[in-house]
Amino acid sequence: MDLNRWLGEATQAVQDWSADFGPYEPHPALKVTDEAFAPVFADFTDRLRDNYPFFHPRYAGQMLKPPHPAAVVGYLTAMLINPNNHALDGGPATARMEREAVAQLAAMFGFDQHLGHLTTSGTIANLEALFVARESHPGKGVAYSAEAHYTHGRMCGVLGMEGHPVPADDAGRIDLLALEEVLSTGRVGTVVLTVGTTGLGAIDPVHQALPLCRRHGARVHVDAAYGGFFTLLAGAEGPEALAPEPWRAIADCDSVVIDPHKHGLQPYGCGAVVFRDPEVGRFYLHDSPYTYFTSTELHLGEISLECSRAGAAAAALWLTFQLLPPTAQGLGRVLAAGRRAALRWAELIDASDLLTLYQQPELDIVSYFPAVEPATLSAIDHASARVLNDGMTARDAIFVSTLRASADAFARRHPKIDRDTDGARILRSVLMKPESEHHVEQLHAAVERLI
Repeated sequence: MDLNRWLGEATQAVQDWSADFGPYEPHPALKVTDEAFAPVFADFTDRLRDNYPFFHPRYAGQMLKPPHPAAVVGYLTAMLINPNNHALDGGPATARMEREAVAQLAAMFGFDQHLGHLTTSGTIANLEALFVARESHPGKGVAYSAEAHYTHGRMCGVLGMEGHPVPADDAGRIDLLALEEVLSTGRVGTVVLTVGTTGLGAIDPVHQALPLCRRHGARVHVDAAYGGFFTLLAGAEGPEALAPEPWRAIADCDSVVIDPHKHGLQPYGCGAVVFRDPEVGRFYLHDSPYTYFTSTELHLGEISLECSRAGAAAAALWLTFQLLPPTAQGLGRVLAAGRRAALRWAELIDASDLLTLYQQPELDIVSYFPAVEPATLSAIDHASARVLNDGMTARDAIFVSTLRASADAFARRHPKIDRDTDGARILRSVLMKPESEHHVEQLHAAVERLI
């Protein structure tokens, strides 16, 4: 895509639409000349240089990458109109786009019917899911893996619910025996299962946990904020294929959260929450005498805790899905490249004398640490921190991240390492850009040079 061309087309399209309503004179209070704007813009763009190169395959640090050009054009075009998807009065066109895009997400997870909407983040999407959980099971708490995102514990506090962290197994997945023990107390009404933990990319065994939760009358919410789009690889052919069972089981869960601003190629912020039972809309019931007045159709604000939301986010997602739909042959090809890159790097690490694989990657996150002598946690921690810092300042800089692993977690995976402290930082690389597939050997060599 020629981004310059389509951004020009975007401004022209909005100008043509605006002309239908007749001329008017902009207020002088808003006037800014090009001469006045130029030096400010120059300072602005100069300050933006203080960023890491999220676009480049040499960046394999946090879960960051630029949006697809189609999403940029969609967002900026709609932003020039600035619709608000809270009510149909504020964004009739983009509200329809949101419904259509969310329906594609629901179909991707196998929901026959659904109720859902976009949010500004996965955090808010999870808050909404736990809000419905609280209303569905009043007085009951929420259980979630100790490796789950910290938002679940925080949102339990916000909602006044009791949170129950459940230990993880030696692959970073929720421990089913520990979960059953928590469920047997009768204090849990909802279980959060994570498909794609943000630390290691681990996939909770949804297919095994779901019947266990149902036996105890618990609701099941799936946090797929990071890993959700990997369902497109479930049962696929080739090395990137994922076992289908956990992903297929999501269709029978009560709610799911996904972040299109991660693997959906969208700009921040674009999260989504989808409920399998449309009847949960009753928990959102409210009235706004000055908002919902042009249509008897359901307004998105009537099924959302958020009020104002950018219609531009829906426009960007809708336009992207027209070109790269959430199917195996659409976005699935993007996900497959990142997973193949992670598997390839794991092979290189296994064959290395300088690096040790922390655990086998399940998605596109690789966890590893320097092979040090003596093999102590404190030495691993020091070496990992040095690689992180030296990598960012090297002539050919590379960007990784670190993850703190507890001594117990290390012992389950690498029992021969001396636990001389309570934990250690390990190296962590997120290969969510498909270009990583063609750059992983260079990344590996660069990390080895740093060591």
